[in-house]
Amino acid sequence: MTPTPDARPERWLAALALVIIALISLGNVITRYITGGSLAFTEELSVFLLVVLTLAGAAVALRRNGHIRIGMLERALPPGPRRALVLLQGLCGVLLLGLIVWFGGKLAWQEYRWETTSPGLGLPQWWYIVWLPLLAVVMLVRQLQQTLDRLSGRLDDES
Repeated sequence: MTPTPDARPERWLAALALVIIALISLGNVITRYITGGSLAFTEELSVFLLVVLTLAGAAVALRRNGHIRIGMLERALPPGPRRALVLLQGLCGVLLLGLIVWFGGKLAWQEYRWETTSPGLGLPQWWYIVWLPLLAVVMLVRQLQQTLDRLSGRLDDES
């Protein structure tokens, strides 16, 4: 049995984001119960952390070959065409993630130049947006690892 590939930094980042979301949500509930009002920043921060959690979790799923896909065609093909299909899938993933990196980076740069601030906390908006291209780069690396592992036979698609 081959060990499952790991994505430890992304798992830690996702866990940290989840813990912070839970803590600020708990703090907001307690504040609302005691004072009748809520903390203004919790929604903005929670949404940002949820995006980080989602992207980090997607990177973990890529590394572990856990994203959903219909493998019926792959399993029906002989080894040569199957490798070509796996390569095509990997290239499509790399292309998509490359576009996210490019346009996400462009958007973060524009927000930095325009000095846009967030509505709730008044923080620079690019602080939130820069995580999109950064984590897309991480996902791109994980996509390349997954594709290479699948092509070399180190990653079993049946599990």
